[in-house]
Amino acid sequence: MKLAVIPARGGSKRIPRKNIRLFNGKPMIAWSIEAARASKCFDRIIVSTDDQEIAEFSRSTGADVPFIRPDDLSDDHTATVPVVNHAIGWQIENGIRPQHVCCIYATAPLIASSDILEGSKLVMERFDFAFSVTTYAHPIQRAFKIGQQNGIEMFSQENYETRSQDLEEAYHDAGQFYWGKADAWLQEQLIFGPNSAPIILPRYRAQDIDTEEDWHQAELMAKAFKRKISGL
Repeated sequence: MKLAVIPARGGSKRIPRKNIRLFNGKPMIAWSIEAARASKCFDRIIVSTDDQEIAEFSRSTGADVPFIRPDDLSDDHTATVPVVNHAIGWQIENGIRPQHVCCIYATAPLIASSDILEGSKLVMERFDFAFSVTTYAHPIQRAFKIGQQNGIEMFSQENYETRSQDLEEAYHDAGQFYWGKADAWLQEQLIFGPNSAPIILPRYRAQDIDTEEDWHQAELMAKAFKRKISGL
């Protein structure tokens, strides 16, 4: 069985009601639910939420909400893995054990069903995890910080004279989805490790949405992406 788990807490503080706020005319979580459905690789799509309004909307969009997430997994400090494992555990307790589980973030409006499908294939082949990544816009080896008395301090002084094109490319989590074997989730294996495969996205499709500025930028990118795929 292949299970999708979409965590969607109701208590977002930086952007209130973020998961169901309209994004380009559609509630934010709808983009993730629709991408999961369009991939046609899930036997069940579960939204894990503590919020009745999110639960009702998710059901109307084609996802299941078979439980309301407990309070101890719904605060600001709850990590992703315990939420996914709670959903896996609920599924097992109710008689069906998933073999492969994909956590899809509710705030990933630039997600593509084809990437979800690619991650499924990689986990089915041999990897414990597969998730979306993208490149840093600038070489991390030449990063610096603002030090004492407002001065500049490089993190890696030895790279001061190294040309950018001679430095190894670095990647970061694109924050869209994480495929994994159910046992790897339950054992809390390291996701950012050698048994994980990357699905590499262009930077214009990777956008964290934590502020109003992030939201506005993501809406602009989503509109541009829609025009690109429609040939307009």
